[in-house]
Amino acid sequence: MLSPFGASGSTAAGSSATVFFQVTGNVYPHGHYYVNMTIGNPPNTYFLDIDTGSDLTWVQCDAPCVNCLPAPHPPYKPSKDLVKCDDSLCEAFHSPVTPDCAYSPDQCDYDITYADNGVTTGVLVKDWFPLLYSNGTVTAPRLAFGCGYDQTANGETSPYLDGILGLGFGEVGILNQLQELGVTKNVVAHCFSSQGDGYLFFGDQLVLATWIPYIANDINGRYSLGTAEVFVGEISSGITGLPVVFDSGSTYTYFSGNAYRVIASMLMSDIQGKKLNKADDDNTLPMCWKGSEPFISIQEVRNFFKPIVLTFENSNVGFQMDPEGYLIITEKGNACLGILDGTEAGLEGLIVIGDISFQDKLIVYDNVRKRIGWAPANCNNIPK
Repeated sequence: MLSPFGASGSTAAGSSATVFFQVTGNVYPHGHYYVNMTIGNPPNTYFLDIDTGSDLTWVQCDAPCVNCLPAPHPPYKPSKDLVKCDDSLCEAFHSPVTPDCAYSPDQCDYDITYADNGVTTGVLVKDWFPLLYSNGTVTAPRLAFGCGYDQTANGETSPYLDGILGLGFGEVGILNQLQELGVTKNVVAHCFSSQGDGYLFFGDQLVLATWIPYIANDINGRYSLGTAEVFVGEISSGITGLPVVFDSGSTYTYFSGNAYRVIASMLMSDIQGKKLNKADDDNTLPMCWKGSEPFISIQEVRNFFKPIVLTFENSNVGFQMDPEGYLIITEKGNACLGILDGTEAGLEGLIVIGDISFQDKLIVYDNVRKRIGWAPANCNNIPK
């Protein structure tokens, strides 16, 4: 059946087609990258945080809204198409627990708490998602997503976004729904520029130099790449056995407590005697350094720091974070370490790779082949 936008959910291009999105934002000072998506008929615009660390896409919703955070756009006015409690998508979302349908059989309730203790509560609904293929064709599949009527946030500063674009590999995720409808393959990629902005695409992946399988049965539905040994330059830190998770919903990169202290100590040892001093008066991040004059760019300090390399223990693959991938320059002109203590953030026993370490890399999540790939890239322009 044709959608009201003049194209069916499955076009002649079908699952071989690609949908590109312009990405806006930066690691510092905004702290997030987001895309502009339209929902409904007539379509309305929403700014959604790009989050590969969760499945459910949701927007703040006028249902009415018990607690809506300040946002760029008015809350979404829900369609009458509610996902019912006994729907397979509702069951998949709540799995392995069976949803209790006795109280509200005509709707699928959800309650999500994120790693930063932010919370969204709402119901699943369905509506049109207008999408533009790279070949110029328009399609508008009807997708299930969250109508969030009660939100709380922790540690986030205004302005908030309208919601979250959940790009995990679970059944309720829009990537899986798009593949089921024949709109695109279950593949997503992001390219975040260190200069700000970038692009995102659904569909066919590009040829990359480095691929590694992810753990498809991760109990939390995360993109987990297995365990890694951590090197600073060519010297092993002695840190082994920590699982590595890729999470674009995290602004910074996190190392579990002891690993964080070891990495910080090695970096401090490397810059001993160099023209850097601790900037204790800069509270932007826990560890900052200053020079004789304020720094303007990372290029001025990159030679003081060595790359940090994660070598995955079940393969010969390495993920390298150059200084640009773990340092920021603050408004005060200081260089700060964008690697944080994961134990303090409730991420004990993990290495979580966030946006800062994705900059100037094309990261592809291929859910068809259950693998992730990456390569250096110019993220300033959407490929032709």
